[in-house]
Amino acid sequence: MTKRINLALQGGGAHGAFTWGVVDRLLEDEEIEIAAISGTSAGALNGAAIKSGWQKGGREGARAALDWLWHEVAQVKSLALPDWMNAWLPHLGLTSLAMSYSPAFAIADTTSRVVSPYAWGPVYRNPLEPIVAALDFDAVCGAGGPRLFVGATAVSDGKIRVFSGENITSEAIMASACLPTLFQAVEVDCPLTGDRVSCWDGGYSGNPPLFPLYAKDLPDDVVIVNINPLIREEVPQTAPEIQNRINEISFNSALLKELRAIEFVQRLIRDGAVTPGHMKNVLVHMIADDDLMNDLSVATKMVPVPSIIAQLKQAGRETAEAFLAGHKEDLNLRQTADLVSMFN
Repeated sequence: MTKRINLALQGGGAHGAFTWGVVDRLLEDEEIEIAAISGTSAGALNGAAIKSGWQKGGREGARAALDWLWHEVAQVKSLALPDWMNAWLPHLGLTSLAMSYSPAFAIADTTSRVVSPYAWGPVYRNPLEPIVAALDFDAVCGAGGPRLFVGATAVSDGKIRVFSGENITSEAIMASACLPTLFQAVEVDCPLTGDRVSCWDGGYSGNPPLFPLYAKDLPDDVVIVNINPLIREEVPQTAPEIQNRINEISFNSALLKELRAIEFVQRLIRDGAVTPGHMKNVLVHMIADDDLMNDLSVATKMVPVPSIIAQLKQAGRETAEAFLAGHKEDLNLRQTADLVSMFN
């Protein structure tokens, strides 16, 4: 029996390779139909690759496009690691720790905090630009395949801007992934007014935005691929750790607000306060590995190390496999995420 779902893909820099693995596994399952995707930052890049590849070759085309995207991000020809090599690679947490304390990363991190991206003048380049420009936007904006929504944050008012259809341009994708300490704000045509608006990373206002997935013709189920841990037990102490946790909290806050609103509507429907069919009864599911993400750091977000990207993909595939084994039959029937526990 076909299970129709919507995907909500978070941003998180190179940690988006975990999402690659999750989606790669979901695409293998012929009984899972992805009706729509909402993505921010790395989630927007993943979503655009899925949409583009699907238009050209269905499921396998989407998988191939994701492979291409992350090979480009890592700038290597192959990210396929044989099983024997995985056994010899250092634990991701150890690699993350080593990167965080490396002099090169410390210098780069400090520079990003004291030097504006506008200070580089004519030598400034957004490293994502050539990758995004290589996407086939006729396919990304096409009518076939999953419906795609991309979120970015308007600098002027701090509100979310959601791009869909022909409004998804290379500028919109780069705006969605524009961290203001690293990249200059990206000017893009506002999907609401058509005016030019400067945007930063969509994670500040929706990571990712869920409300576009509430359309009546889309399925009730929203599967969130979460790569920003909701809980960190240890109090961060170093400056990078503190800044990273601040970013995680701010990037998760918009998502938690939307989830709280969903839970409120669910209670209204259960209590009979809302006429059946008047409001959408969204069923939320979450695919995440908070233990893994707690072992990682801002260094592994910012530096796309090929071995780490390959390991994150494999971790994503394994986490998706566990989700399907435990909850595939729940899809289109019942919610598997405990929303209340996320707020308490």
